[in-house]
Amino acid sequence: MSTKDLRVEKIGGTSMSRFAEIVENIILRKPDDIYNRIFVVSAYSGVTNELLEHKKTGQPGIYKKFEDNDDYQSAMMTLKNSLCKINKGFAKNGLDIDTANSFISDRIDSSVSLLKSMGTVLASGYVKRDRLLLAARELLASLGETHSAFNSANILQNRGHDSTFVDLSGWQDSREMTIDQRIEDSFKAIDPKKTICFATGYTKGTEGIMREFDRGYSEVTFSKVAVILKAAEAVIHKEYHLCSGDPVIIGEENVKPVCNTNYDVADQLADVGMEAIHPKASKPLETNNIPIRVTNAFEPEHGGTLITKEYICPESKIEIITGSDQVSCLEIHDTHMVGEVGFDLRIMEVFFKHNVSYISKVTNANTIGMIISEKDCTPDLLKSLEKKFEVVTVKEVAIVCAIGSNIAKPGVMSQAAGALAAEKINILAVSQTTRQTNMQFIVHRDQFIKAQKALHCSLCEH
Repeated sequence: MSTKDLRVEKIGGTSMSRFAEIVENIILRKPDDIYNRIFVVSAYSGVTNELLEHKKTGQPGIYKKFEDNDDYQSAMMTLKNSLCKINKGFAKNGLDIDTANSFISDRIDSSVSLLKSMGTVLASGYVKRDRLLLAARELLASLGETHSAFNSANILQNRGHDSTFVDLSGWQDSREMTIDQRIEDSFKAIDPKKTICFATGYTKGTEGIMREFDRGYSEVTFSKVAVILKAAEAVIHKEYHLCSGDPVIIGEENVKPVCNTNYDVADQLADVGMEAIHPKASKPLETNNIPIRVTNAFEPEHGGTLITKEYICPESKIEIITGSDQVSCLEIHDTHMVGEVGFDLRIMEVFFKHNVSYISKVTNANTIGMIISEKDCTPDLLKSLEKKFEVVTVKEVAIVCAIGSNIAKPGVMSQAAGALAAEKINILAVSQTTRQTNMQFIVHRDQFIKAQKALHCSLCEH
């Protein structure tokens, strides 16, 4: 199989729900350029939330019903009806409704039978509960991507194009394979130059793709397919551009798309929750020197954002203003800290035990402040720290970042601080490394939006 000039392209759930536009904007937009492309697709918008839990609110889905031995079977039948209703909406776009309904109905009915068997084994007490629950979670997750990938291939086939459904879910395949092995096995007999491939965003493997990546699994599949097949470019189609700021906050008229940046900037964005790509998915692409292109699926004439390993902006400037208001400042004050070698290590040992990572860190002689995700700031973590250190305090704050591949110019920190001061925003803490790719300002949470607007106006609009 030749992979020269191969593109592996990821389509997210919101975009998949507008698949008719995706076909015209992305897949068939250039008649001479429809092959040698592999599309890794997410489930339609909201489906994985229904299967697992809502990604943002945490509202439980079918998985929780199974875990609690609740009536998950009825929920699965409701889901089947919902997916068939989605199918009906694509009838005018070329989907064979009878074939699509039969496919997903059979898959859901068989999954219910599997879940029943898992429930019986769980009740026996002979297996570790966590392992079986993870298997159930993986099974449920796979249904959404299987549904959307099958439909996509069917639509293109019915429109007269050679298209292949690549089911990476390992359905009814008892062979033990790693994720990489399954991807290799699934594509070994396929020539992307002759067929449009639609692969499931979920991949079954012995290591369990959700054990480490959980809801980031579709981007991991996308990354692994690109690396294993030696793609020339990895493309992510979103419903918006990667912009200089959040259009909802800053205003669409004030932000502009970022045309070029590097992997370091992508990591900075991911660190505060604004993911261009999941960092564990981007690392293999970076290591293998595969560029990522992030595009707005609904503005196909724009080239999008090209993320490469070597790019450095030729002029010093701030590329993106972003941040999060879902963070806490965990501050540890201890008079024994000053001059004590390895004091930080004692804090890190507690963080490691509780599986907590920090976003930003500021220190002085006897105080260390760490910005962590609010959801990680649990009572158990605080109790562990209070046992070891004199004073532990928590403040609900926001972090606002000014990011770029080259922000090293005299006065930029002063300019940023001045912009915040002009809006009467007090800086609680500030952090920047000598690499100078990210200035981080900690502010009161109620000033989060105001701070972003002030920084964007001062640093990105002139």
